[in-house]
Amino acid sequence: MGELVSTEQDGYVATVTIDHPPVNALSAPLLEELEAEIERLDSDDGVRAIVLRGAGERAFVAGADISEFPALREAATEEGGSARGIQKLGARMDAARTPFVAAIHGFCLGGGLELAMCCDIRIASEDAQLGQPEIKLGLIPGGGGTQRLPRLVGLGRTLLLNMTGEFIDAPTAYDWGLVERVVPKEELHDTALRIARTIADRSPVAIGVLRELARTTRDLSLEEGLRREADGFRRCLTSEDGAEGVAAFLEKREPRFTGR
Repeated sequence: MGELVSTEQDGYVATVTIDHPPVNALSAPLLEELEAEIERLDSDDGVRAIVLRGAGERAFVAGADISEFPALREAATEEGGSARGIQKLGARMDAARTPFVAAIHGFCLGGGLELAMCCDIRIASEDAQLGQPEIKLGLIPGGGGTQRLPRLVGLGRTLLLNMTGEFIDAPTAYDWGLVERVVPKEELHDTALRIARTIADRSPVAIGVLRELARTTRDLSLEEGLRREADGFRRCLTSEDGAEGVAAFLEKREPRFTGR
């Protein structure tokens, strides 16, 4: 068990909790620990969905650890600079076979929002506040906030958040398509777990193909996207999970997916 990250597993679902008081800031050690834990879970066939959440009452993740910034100025002379940690973690999450559900409460800002945007599905509690406040430090988002955000909410809304540094509440985030559901705070973890369990019950083969298509086709032409979709459908249909799913439907029973 790590010092800043802890994991609990219930069936095929693992809940990873970020615990770095007081607001779960993304320090370099935390990012390294989180990436190592995701690597471990993603290589475990007994894990089919991962829930990410923040410990404490105040925040999912309130951003990067700004106390590290003075020391990181020298590193910023290298390409990528201090933002590379979040981008590296995001790339690992993109490449994972395992889907991610973010359970967001309280502050979800800067690197915290960038981490949440690396997840496949985002559930927010009614008290959540989301934003990219880097501009207030004379900086810009460097962990995906200029690239992942417009793919979710559009260019104008992205520029509004990035240029003003203002926060939006959970209902606004839902209206903009930044989160998929808003629930009372006391229902947040149970809701995220329920969604993760539902995903974990599906075919890991089909889930993997869906994640691949979502990641690789969004900037392609419709024609090329449809071609890749057809190839993905073929791969699912000819998999053992595909055969099992069809057989279970015809035999009026629940499928038993193996991920093959």
